[in-house]
Amino acid sequence: MSTHTGTATTPNGETQYRHAEDPEKAAGWLLFAGAMVMIAGFLNLIYGIAGIGNANWLEANSAYVFSNLKTWGWIVTIVGVLQLTAAFSIWAGNEYGRWIGMISAGLNSIVMLMFIPAYPLGALAVFAIDVLVIYGLAAYGGKGRTTY
Repeated sequence: MSTHTGTATTPNGETQYRHAEDPEKAAGWLLFAGAMVMIAGFLNLIYGIAGIGNANWLEANSAYVFSNLKTWGWIVTIVGVLQLTAAFSIWAGNEYGRWIGMISAGLNSIVMLMFIPAYPLGALAVFAIDVLVIYGLAAYGGKGRTTY
């Protein structure tokens, strides 16, 4: 369902109609992005606490770009808290939530690529979630804002 938002005239005199994005589609992407940010935030809290505690299911003896597993555990935990904050802000319909969500997902995608030595499949799964979140918030974050 598109809505008519105005007209424009091309150089050859033809009239073009501009249509806005479907508001339900935008609201759906925002709900999805908020849910994915929340899932990534909870997974980051789990991975971060496991990294801080040197859990046996993480590859503790892996080589990292810098520092060790405990430092990356703290970094992942902090990003997870930031993502949980972003999720609630997105659902509240705040413009800041959109930006916090995109920044935290971008930051988390970098962190997850650095966290691959500790938990390869989990880090790649969260990286994929972050890419979807960035797309949803960038493409639909400013359109059809509704509260949930």
